[in-house]
Amino acid sequence: MANRTVKDAATVKGTNPQYLIEKIIRTRIYESKFWKEECFALSAELLVDKAMELKYLGGVYAGNVKVSPFLCLILKMLQIQPEKDIIVEFITQPDFKYVRALGALYMRLTGTSLDCYKYLEPLYLDYRKLKRMDRNGLFDLVHMDEYVDDLLREERILDIILPRIQKRHVLEEMNQLEPRVSALMDDGDVDVSDDDVDMKENDHHHHHHKNDSSSNNVSATAYGNSNSSNTNDVINGHRSNNYNNNERLRRSRSGSKHRRNSSRSPAHKRKRSHSKERESRREKERDREKERGEKDKERERDKKDREKERDKKDREKDRERERNRHKERRRSRSREKRHRRNDEDDDDGYHKSKRR
Repeated sequence: MANRTVKDAATVKGTNPQYLIEKIIRTRIYESKFWKEECFALSAELLVDKAMELKYLGGVYAGNVKVSPFLCLILKMLQIQPEKDIIVEFITQPDFKYVRALGALYMRLTGTSLDCYKYLEPLYLDYRKLKRMDRNGLFDLVHMDEYVDDLLREERILDIILPRIQKRHVLEEMNQLEPRVSALMDDGDVDVSDDDVDMKENDHHHHHHKNDSSSNNVSATAYGNSNSSNTNDVINGHRSNNYNNNERLRRSRSGSKHRRNSSRSPAHKRKRSHSKERESRREKERDREKERGEKDKERERDKKDREKERDKKDREKDRERERNRHKERRRSRSREKRHRRNDEDDDDGYHKSKRR
């Protein structure tokens, strides 16, 4: 009774919410001490207190025998199915990182594709460290943004098979989701503003040099047409002076905090690079889909082979049973014959004794 899903719970992915966790792992959870002592009769309000006491992430460990408290609470949430507002509050609250990780995993298991991208992608900006326990019971560190990225990209996490969701680029093409703006784009905005500052300073220096050249008895018209007349620029030393002054400006700004790296490409090239990155990501996603399809086919083949082997074994067992039945029948018949002979012999002896 204590392990049943609540009566008014809605199906998730067309099945009982608890079935999102494999049966053997569910059995381990039901038999664990933490489940029997701490998760008995938990409500949504009491579950918050238990989630605040979490100290690490984890799945199954110690030879697939023991389960972590994190996994027990996930199954309890699937069992009682708290409201969506509570899960959103789990994800958005900034104080308890393991509560956030718990809510993110539950949202990934039960939420739609849009909800997963909507509520989990903002967690890319959370760089806090989380303790994670592996199957050997050893701990390692993982950051929150890595954990969320695994939730959105991987097929399995913490010994739980994640339901499939639509790819992000598919939702973008269907206009159901806006393109995600990475935090790295802020550097691009700074670079563009630096370019504007460089252009303004060069214009100011050009105007200052124009006044200097007029003081050296060079006509204003000749200097105004310096861009079209390279001869006058060479005579007045415009090229060399402008080059030297530009070098001075570059050196003076090279130590600035937001100085753009010369190895970076301009803004329009960065846009092209972003589009190329998107195409490469889409190609990678397609390759992953192909690999998943091949894996599914292999699994189906393995299932068919297993079923064939089971059928063969069942047939052999049936044949053995039939053989044993025939043997038993023969034995019973031989016994009956013996009993009949013995009875006949007894009757003959009885009649002979009477005659005497």
